[in-house]
Amino acid sequence: MLLERCQPGTSLRTIPEAEQDVIIAGLLRRLWRSPTMPHSFRPLSALMRFWGDESLTGIKNWRDPGLAHEGLRLFEELPRTAAKKVLLATDLHAGNVLRSMRAPWLVIDPKPFIGDPAYDVTQHLLNCPERLRSDPVGLIRRMGDLVEVDHERLRLWTFARVAVDPPEKGSYEVWMAIARATAP
Repeated sequence: MLLERCQPGTSLRTIPEAEQDVIIAGLLRRLWRSPTMPHSFRPLSALMRFWGDESLTGIKNWRDPGLAHEGLRLFEELPRTAAKKVLLATDLHAGNVLRSMRAPWLVIDPKPFIGDPAYDVTQHLLNCPERLRSDPVGLIRRMGDLVEVDHERLRLWTFARVAVDPPEKGSYEVWMAIARATAP
């Protein structure tokens, strides 16, 4: 464990989301490295299996089983078909980035897995719900360009995340609208 004082410690959330996109993209590209073997990082497929199993326990509450089943299918397929596997933060969003004196911005609270870099962008997207709802394809394309990942994979990951387990259960219809707009 590395402990470091981060000052001033201002959250990236204090700046406009369009500027957050650029900073998040730069941080992700800097973090994505292929670890040398052997390593002890878990594969992203393990996280997807866990989320899929957890989601299936609530199957009776699904309002759109077709979307959820397609998301579950992608949870299995996408980790397996990634062209590149790198160290992921998996929880990188503006609330987990702080301003510091050592570097302009530092990432906190990583949850490392090895897998598809396109997956790592989804947490930021899900933390920009208004922009994601108003133009899901445009925001996905913008972030795909900024992080240099395939737009289609990023779209599929975004769809799977919102279709299987909508991030804000109270805003279910918003997330299902996003799932429908990004569906394969």
